[in-house]
Amino acid sequence: MKNKRLIPCIYLYNKIAIRSIDDTKVFSTDPAALAKDYEKAGADAIIVMDLSESDDEHDAAIDMIKAICEGVSIPVYGEGNVKRAEDIKKLLYAGCSKAGLNFSKAEDIEMCADVSKRFGKSKIFASVLNLVELNENKDVLKEYVSEIVFITYTSVPDACKAVDIPIIALVPDDDALDNNGMPDDELKKLVKLCKNENLTGIGGECIGHDMENIALIKNKLIEKGLITPEAESAKDKLTWDDLKTISDSDGLIPVVVQDYRNNEVLMVAYMNEEAFEQTLNTGNMTYYSRSRQKLWVKGEESGHHQYLKSMYVDCDSDTLLAKVEQIGAACHTGNRTCFYTNIYEKETASGMNPLTVFTSVMDVILDRKANPKEGSYTNYLFDKGLDKILKKLGEEATEIVIAAKNPNPNEVKYEISDFLYHMMVLMAERGITWEEITEELSKR
Repeated sequence: MKNKRLIPCIYLYNKIAIRSIDDTKVFSTDPAALAKDYEKAGADAIIVMDLSESDDEHDAAIDMIKAICEGVSIPVYGEGNVKRAEDIKKLLYAGCSKAGLNFSKAEDIEMCADVSKRFGKSKIFASVLNLVELNENKDVLKEYVSEIVFITYTSVPDACKAVDIPIIALVPDDDALDNNGMPDDELKKLVKLCKNENLTGIGGECIGHDMENIALIKNKLIEKGLITPEAESAKDKLTWDDLKTISDSDGLIPVVVQDYRNNEVLMVAYMNEEAFEQTLNTGNMTYYSRSRQKLWVKGEESGHHQYLKSMYVDCDSDTLLAKVEQIGAACHTGNRTCFYTNIYEKETASGMNPLTVFTSVMDVILDRKANPKEGSYTNYLFDKGLDKILKKLGEEATEIVIAAKNPNPNEVKYEISDFLYHMMVLMAERGITWEEITEELSKR
């Protein structure tokens, strides 16, 4: 039986989060911050429903969904106001892991095959209201959809039997439960619901309206064997007893922390057994402070959290390597990394990280933009404006085509380099970073 996921919903309307589809009361004025709070509380994914009514509102909602996706490391499912295949593309390009179609709308059902073939079945989910919709569209769902968000949660057992497709059940909230925790009988109903084989997650207001319910439900599902804690999964490979600490008295092991995207070394800290277990259980990097003699969760005061992506142990089992998603700066000084003081560097042109080269050149271009230098070609382009930059970019693209017909491959190399430089000038002009480009490429 697969782990059951907890997936709160954000109902997006006019760039704020409202309580539900049927309740327009403001739940949060900052949906991106709300998404981060859900992640910190232990949510496994987030469904964002765009309730906009016009194209302009939809475009503004896409911008907010992009901000939500950029702010969390858990999957984001996006749906709502989809009128054409282009709207599915917008959701996926905004960073959503999956984009949804509303099977209460005939036009969404009609475009299902097209968008599934175009973007991949794994990128498409369907919102299904009830068993009637499910049974009427069973063949389409099986062929073109990777997951179903099922609205009428009381019919989930029958839905799970009807189709062999992963189902997320949206469970409403009883207003009487707000801020009062979840009574045992409600908890038992959710546990029973999760015992359905094809059910892969529960979501909706039952967990979204009170974040404490996320941990409460998760712990109960762990207790019932419906969720295997990450710590337990890791123990299949390695336990704390397999590690060699610095000394028996200290019981600590050093942890080298890297950015999971570009392998930049961010910091070095220490863990004891409790910090190790808590990190694996929560996914939030937790360390042991030797000076304060206590545990500390990275970012608990600064907001600069670290979310664990992977962990390795070295050949001697006495040092851990954690690859993380770093929010903000890793160093208490405000620097991105603690290793910002250079004491020796030998120049070399080989073995360089391409992203480092790109960012280095981009830094020079940005510096020219901020601090113009007389005689600088870069400043000449900025002074002439966007049209001149675009003209040069077009010329360089043409030069690549011409060079590609030349027997000497070096010509292509030179022209591509010229093109990339002018492209970076354009990026600087429009405020686009290499991090945004590489992140976008990783989604393709």
